[in-house]
Amino acid sequence: MILSPIITYSIFFFLLGFASAGIIALVNYFKLKKKYKSTEGLLESERLIKETLRKENLLAFKLKESIEQELGKKYEDATNVIKIMDQDILLLQKDNEETESLIKTTQPELYNLKLKLIEANNTVARLKAQLNEQK
Repeated sequence: MILSPIITYSIFFFLLGFASAGIIALVNYFKLKKKYKSTEGLLESERLIKETLRKENLLAFKLKESIEQELGKKYEDATNVIKIMDQDILLLQKDNEETESLIKTTQPELYNLKLKLIEANNTVARLKAQLNEQK
C-alpha cells in the first residue's frame, strides 16, 4: 500500500515538528542548567564572602575587647598613681608647713627675707608678662 502524499507529508512534518520541539526544549534545558550553575556559583561566592566578613567582624570585636581591657587596666594604674601622687603632695605640703613654721619661730629674719624674695619673684614675673603683652 502506497501512502498518499498528503499523509506522507503530514507524517513528515509531524515528525519534523516533534524533533524541532525536542531541540528547542533541549536548548532551553541547557540554558536553564547554565543559569542554575551560574546562580549556584554566585550563591557560593556570597556564602564565602559572608563567612569571611563574619570572621573579620569576630576578629575586630575581639580586638576591640582586648583594647578596652588594656585601656581599663591603664586607667586603673593611672588612677592608682594619681592617688599616690596626691598623698605625696599632701605629705610634702604638711612637711613644708612644718618647716615654714619652724623657720618662722627659730629664724624670723630668714623667714622675712624668704617672703620678700617670693614677692620680688612675683613682681618680676608680672613685669615679664606685661612686657610680653606689649610686644
